[in-house]
Amino acid sequence: MPSSRTELNALKNLISEADLILETTPPLPQNRTGACRENLRAALGIVNDLIGQEHLAPAAVLGHKGGSTTSLRHGVEHYRQMAAARKTRGGGRPRKKP
Repeated sequence: MPSSRTELNALKNLISEADLILETTPPLPQNRTGACRENLRAALGIVNDLIGQEHLAPAAVLGHKGGSTTSLRHGVEHYRQMAAARKTRGGGRPRKKP
């Protein structure tokens, strides 16, 4: 299930708040504070990336691969038949033969 923009922003705020708490507390032994803050920064980067990808339409995510994949699946003849149908029948269904 895709996340909504509101949920992603709430997650971003929670991660930022946890990072701020770790920033203002005394350092933990064995560099645990630094490791935690590094993980939180990575999580924040992932959330920002997910928020940025939400703007893209599914066709934009597919990019130029959509046509080439269809071309490999159906072949050149498929496109010839489609073009012929548009020219002779305006793209409609062929009539039933009696």
